[in-house]
Amino acid sequence: MAARVVLEGLAFPEGPRWRDGLLWFSDVEAGQVLAIDEGGARHTVIEDLPGGPPSGLGWLPDGRLLVVATAARTVLAVGPGGAVSTHADLSGLASYRCNDMVVDAAGRAYVGSCDLRGMPHPADSELILVRPDGAASIADPALRFPNGTVITSDGTTLIVAETFGRRLTAYTIGAGGALSGRRVWADLPGAMPDGICLDRDNHVWYADPRANACIRVAEGGEVTDRIDADRAVFACTLGGEDGRTLFVLTSHFPPDGTARTRPGQILAHRVAVPGTGSP
Repeated sequence: MAARVVLEGLAFPEGPRWRDGLLWFSDVEAGQVLAIDEGGARHTVIEDLPGGPPSGLGWLPDGRLLVVATAARTVLAVGPGGAVSTHADLSGLASYRCNDMVVDAAGRAYVGSCDLRGMPHPADSELILVRPDGAASIADPALRFPNGTVITSDGTTLIVAETFGRRLTAYTIGAGGALSGRRVWADLPGAMPDGICLDRDNHVWYADPRANACIRVAEGGEVTDRIDADRAVFACTLGGEDGRTLFVLTSHFPPDGTARTRPGQILAHRVAVPGTGSP
């Protein structure tokens, strides 16, 4: 079945999350956080994020939206009425700009730091744990460009895409959110996994901008499904009324100039297995 174009005219859409009947995402190069319904009707959540551009999104248990401000290396909280405050300052922990994030049911956030300027040979960088009170610590000091991240529905396992490690890496989540038992969840030779999402079969969909595709893999790396696009794919998430709509976010790379040309799109594909809600 052909993809349905939900929204176009975006600069560089990233960090999609399905919540409360809406698809939330950051348009990084435009500096905005947006939300749309399944028909593409949109509203602007944040017009110009302090310390941005925005990237990863998540929510605290009290309903406040968390947003990664990449340049400032902070996680910001958006309260009722749109008031923005600093939830966690990561500038003393992150060696590079911060990027994607996943937030668990308890409000613990895992934030990746990425050596963007070092591409295609970036230095190793940190995955940072932010506790619900904003206290932060390094969860893993040396990942190969930590990017999209998910947490299994039982809350016991975190999986992160190491874009330049060409693999998905898993950890056991312990008391207080500490990570242990680092292991390869799936080797992906030749791939560049970016944003990821998880379905109820515990398979991962990963966006691969080099392949212009969104690919579904089982633990161990077996490929079960593939969806191709006509431009680079940077992120994906499962949502919609029944959780079986795969939203695929595309644009051009490098992103320089996309704020002017607006090549970004959000596509919708129907899939067989619904999502878990992570991310």
